[in-house]
Amino acid sequence: MPIYEYVCSKCNSEFEQMRPLSQSGESADCPKCHKPARRKMSTFAAFTTSLSGVPRTVPGAGNSSCSSCSSGSCSTCAS
Repeated sequence: MPIYEYVCSKCNSEFEQMRPLSQSGESADCPKCHKPARRKMSTFAAFTTSLSGVPRTVPGAGNSSCSSCSSGSCSTCAS
């Protein structure tokens, strides 16, 4: 089952909940105030390291070595 992230519009609480895919579009009850909370966009980053321990992008993650980076400057990325 996927884990979804939610934010409560009443108390601003953020929480995660494991739910079946069939309920992905439904709101979830906030564990603090028990009001309906909306699902928020989940973000994540994927990287790996070479045998020497140097970080690098995950193969197939994009065409550019900076595709998984939001810095705007490739000088900060480890290719």
